[in-house]
Amino acid sequence: MSSEPHRILVIDDEPQIRRFLRISLVSQGFVVYEAANGREGLDLALKEAPDLALLDLGLPDMDGQAVLDRLRARGQMPIIVVSVRGQEGEKVRALDHGANDYVTKPFGIQELLARIRALLRLRGALQDVQEYQRYSGNGLVIDHVKRRVWRNDTPVHLTPKEFAVLERLCRHSGRVLTQTQLLREVWGPSHAEDTHYLRIVISKLRQKLGDDPDSQSLLQTEAGIGYRLMIEPERADDLANNKKENLS
Repeated sequence: MSSEPHRILVIDDEPQIRRFLRISLVSQGFVVYEAANGREGLDLALKEAPDLALLDLGLPDMDGQAVLDRLRARGQMPIIVVSVRGQEGEKVRALDHGANDYVTKPFGIQELLARIRALLRLRGALQDVQEYQRYSGNGLVIDHVKRRVWRNDTPVHLTPKEFAVLERLCRHSGRVLTQTQLLREVWGPSHAEDTHYLRIVISKLRQKLGDDPDSQSLLQTEAGIGYRLMIEPERADDLANNKKENLS
């Protein structure tokens, strides 16, 4: 990863929020760009190529969801929606349209900073990986080529549906995938409302992977919205070092 400071784009029409975020982010070593409306934000995103964007949905010139769509169409820059709109439907829509995370105002700055750091770490890991063959974290190893899983060096047997759900969460590691996304991709469009199917599989995965439902250190639940898997892709040098482990 580059040693240069990460650049954060803040798109929010409230001057006091922008000032608060600027002071907080600069104190942590970030470079901050500010936009008071959607069009200015899109222009800055194109001109400055920031590493991450904080996006408000209530913008004066265009709907924040439309800004999100256009930012996502331009690339895979992490986007955290920071909005007063706390309704479940708004969160699901934003996540379905490509937001990596969603924080409701008012928010704690330490939590927001932690989410920013987590997404930037993941972005750096993904940029360093050429082939996403294996992912690891919290004692879990997933090999997509061999379709095998290990937990603390012990093989884990998963059903095809369980592996399919885990694989999709893995491919979007660190990001919330909504229930609708997972149901459509794994069970098909006709099952987009069959959330009980997904809850059963998630419960089985937690049991087999040894993930405590209370602490959720591996597989996190965003209540009423979806799930997030905390795992990272292995770099090429990691693959070389681990080649003889768990691959027989």
